[in-house]
Amino acid sequence: MDKLKIEDVPEAFEYVGQLFVEKRDELCEMDAAMGDGDLGLTMSKGYGALPGFLRDLTGEGDIGKMMFKGAMKMQNTVPSTMGTLMSSGVMEAGKAFKGKTELMPADMATYVVKFAEGIKKRGKCELGDRTILDSVDAGAKKATSLVESNPDASFLDVMNAAVEGAEEGCEATKDMLPKFGKAAVHSAKAKGVIDQGALAGKYMLEGLRNYFADQQ
Repeated sequence: MDKLKIEDVPEAFEYVGQLFVEKRDELCEMDAAMGDGDLGLTMSKGYGALPGFLRDLTGEGDIGKMMFKGAMKMQNTVPSTMGTLMSSGVMEAGKAFKGKTELMPADMATYVVKFAEGIKKRGKCELGDRTILDSVDAGAKKATSLVESNPDASFLDVMNAAVEGAEEGCEATKDMLPKFGKAAVHSAKAKGVIDQGALAGKYMLEGLRNYFADQQ
């Protein structure tokens, strides 16, 4: 696969939704120890609905508009904090892809970069705050570095780099203390444990990676 066409985008996000269904219980259990316990439900519901929203919008003929509008509908479907952050990430990427009818491998590095920017803007969080930003930003940096050093990198190469970076970002959260929400109240439990939001961010990237792996 050398191009991701507009009609392929919904299927790519289907893989994300499928992975969140598989990881739903794990994320809920992690979240129950630090938050509301509904993270897995939010992610599986939101990303389960997004592909349908995107398909309804392929007639826009514009990947950017499709992603932006689809993410707005996703946000209304899962209006929780994490649902809003995830939707904001997709919307920010949509802005970067305005006018595009197909994406190249390097665009996936842009997707991860803009996703991280969207999270940072909406969540008003910083690196080291022990949030989803810590994993997605690390994935963005590694994917960008790969594209800069290897302009011929494939979609799978880029997403493998993004997932690898996100895994490193997840590990780094073990040494961070939460600063937001209910997790901050239970900060003593956080030491040595990966942040559940950071892990959700990694799974989002992993789902996209799985899609490109299946296109090989």
